[in-house]
Amino acid sequence: MLSLIQRVATATVTVEGEVVGAIDAGLLALVGMEPGDGEAQIARMAERLLGYRVFGDDAGRMNRSLGDTGGGLLLVSQFTLAADTRSGMRPSFTTAAPPAEAEQGFNRLVAICREKHAGRVETGRFGAHMVVSLVNDGPVTFLLRP
Repeated sequence: MLSLIQRVATATVTVEGEVVGAIDAGLLALVGMEPGDGEAQIARMAERLLGYRVFGDDAGRMNRSLGDTGGGLLLVSQFTLAADTRSGMRPSFTTAAPPAEAEQGFNRLVAICREKHAGRVETGRFGAHMVVSLVNDGPVTFLLRP
């Protein structure tokens, strides 16, 4: 499991012209599920998403987490993050979890985040063609693994 997180001023996900998820200040997390990602990895990723300190404190240092700020979290499933790009000129997706397994794991991540975060938790639509719009704040972008 991996998540590419971006600190955002705003972010939205649109499917077929309809906004299905939107947040103001917070984190956009593009989430790739890998084969064998289980409860331990999912729980750890939720902990990292909510606790990773990427927001400024009074001194301007990155010492505050999403949990501290109460900001929004927009979770978007993105199987292409788990692609094998080590050789050739075309990605292989054998390193990504099969769709049914990935959807189950992603939904579990969403449920844990909604349970543990007092702020807004939104999602895209699993398996859909999504248009993700964001205003990156910083820019601040990190790749997280559980």
